[in-house]
Amino acid sequence: MFGFRFHKQPVEQPAPTAPSHTSGLVSIDQQSLIQCRHQASKLILSSAKIKSTQSGAYLSSFRGRGMEFNESRIYQAGDDIRSMDWKVTARTGTPHTKVFSEEKERPVLCWTDFREPMRFATHGVFKSVIAAKAAASIAWAASAQGDRVGGLVFSEQSHHELKPRRGKSNVLHYIKHLQQIQQPTTNNNEQQISAEQALARLRRVARPGSLIFLISDFRNLGERAESHIMQLSRHNDVVMFFIYDTLEKSLPQHGQYLIQQHGKKLRFSTHEQSQAEYHRHFLQRLQSLQGFARSHGISFIECSTQQNPLDQLTAAYR
Repeated sequence: MFGFRFHKQPVEQPAPTAPSHTSGLVSIDQQSLIQCRHQASKLILSSAKIKSTQSGAYLSSFRGRGMEFNESRIYQAGDDIRSMDWKVTARTGTPHTKVFSEEKERPVLCWTDFREPMRFATHGVFKSVIAAKAAASIAWAASAQGDRVGGLVFSEQSHHELKPRRGKSNVLHYIKHLQQIQQPTTNNNEQQISAEQALARLRRVARPGSLIFLISDFRNLGERAESHIMQLSRHNDVVMFFIYDTLEKSLPQHGQYLIQQHGKKLRFSTHEQSQAEYHRHFLQRLQSLQGFARSHGISFIECSTQQNPLDQLTAAYR
């Protein structure tokens, strides 16, 4: 669904026009994402624990940085047999074990959703703008801490994969993709990219010990997609950054409304019963996402289209 803004009004009045793409409401330019660098200095991703912002907040222990192979040496009494280097042992005829060292640079990955439901808002800015700001802020914060930054940026029509690397130039390259993918395309390719496919690609990129942010409204996720997230959470620190619009949470007060969507005028009406049922449906979906996250040790952060994503991230890592 393409985003829209609505007003309660008599039917004979003209429908509200969609905001300009240059207004910062439905898209965000590259320079604004670069400027997130200054505010992102407040965000410290290396905290031992993250406090969820969901109701009934809980603490999720991070597993820390990953381990990387250093060398093989001759087996010594007391070495962990699980670290045996069987290839070297077979080649030399002498038992060898692998020696690992803690990675000094933790991979930080942002899986950022720009599918059609993310191009939506009735208050604040589009969910896709929130997603871009959140991803840019995380990338700048991770880079400032010396971590390697990478990510996957995808929509139904395109997919960009960036392997974790250090440096400002890599963050700028990532931001370029965040800005470009916000523009809707007219590509009617039948082979559309699904969230499940994007998660499968993320599993191939992510190394054990990575910090992974899933930035999305998490719509249209099937069992296979949930399975991919479960597998990622077993060996990585995963954070679900849930974005929603006010209209998705609750309907406006009783009345008739005229909206414009894809250039078409649509009317809808609300009443007390529909408002209660609508809000109950949102709460059920939110509780389902929270329960899924809690059961798999995944941190959960909420952010509406009227909130600053950096504020939500900073509060979670405070």
